[in-house]
Amino acid sequence: MAAHADEAGQVIKDIEFAVADGHSLKLDLYLPEKPQGSSLLVWIHGGGWRKGSREKCLLNWLPKHGYTVASISYRLSDVAKFPAQLHDCKAAVRWLRAHAPKYGYRTGKIAVAGASAGGHLTALMATTAGNPELEGEVGGNLGESSRVQAAVDYYGATDFVLRSRTQPSRANEKGSVVYDLLGGGANEKTALAKQASAVYHVSRDDAPLLIFHGDKDNTVLLDQSQAIVKAYQKSGSRVEIHVIGGAGHGGKLFYEGVNAQRLLTFLGASLESVE
Repeated sequence: MAAHADEAGQVIKDIEFAVADGHSLKLDLYLPEKPQGSSLLVWIHGGGWRKGSREKCLLNWLPKHGYTVASISYRLSDVAKFPAQLHDCKAAVRWLRAHAPKYGYRTGKIAVAGASAGGHLTALMATTAGNPELEGEVGGNLGESSRVQAAVDYYGATDFVLRSRTQPSRANEKGSVVYDLLGGGANEKTALAKQASAVYHVSRDDAPLLIFHGDKDNTVLLDQSQAIVKAYQKSGSRVEIHVIGGAGHGGKLFYEGVNAQRLLTFLGASLESVE
């Protein structure tokens, strides 16, 4: 475990929050100058569930605005199939709640955010609170809740059944990212594909959801975000989407300028109202 200071506060790296099937799962904490009483955002990295790292935390600037940020790892698809990835994310939130007194953030003000594959897991974190099949027992701390109070999905997939029709090369073909995540094509493993799709879990008590998606994204089509917006609207839960004109799959513009302000406004409205 290593700690150093940055312009916002302290950064503590390589904190082990669980061991799953022999794999050490770690997180990095980015603390604001005054962490006591801060809200916490949990960052889930992208990389098609098969690569990527918590080292690439695209919201590590939030401590400058008073937030604590935890960038977490999870088992990749070459070592474990779904729902292992979601179990690991929930384990991280439970661990973070259990260890809040040590670091100072508020356990009742936890948001989750992620990009691409991390956006997919973020949407599931928002919609599967209390689901026994998707909770898992990784890392223990089972007396703590994995429920989050807000979620931010950057261009993530939310409906693998839809994707099996609109992007079969990414969802059905052997060797594709979804095939490797599920251990088979979404068109064949339909029950698991639904279980891994946030749109099938949406209910009235889900966390408020903010979505960013580029209208030129050919990696994860815009219809994936539109699908969960429709499901959220039908359930009566709060959802907000910003379609970025001319944007593809990622890029700095999602995290800077007006979109950074949209994020801060959403987090403020969603978390500050929580007691």
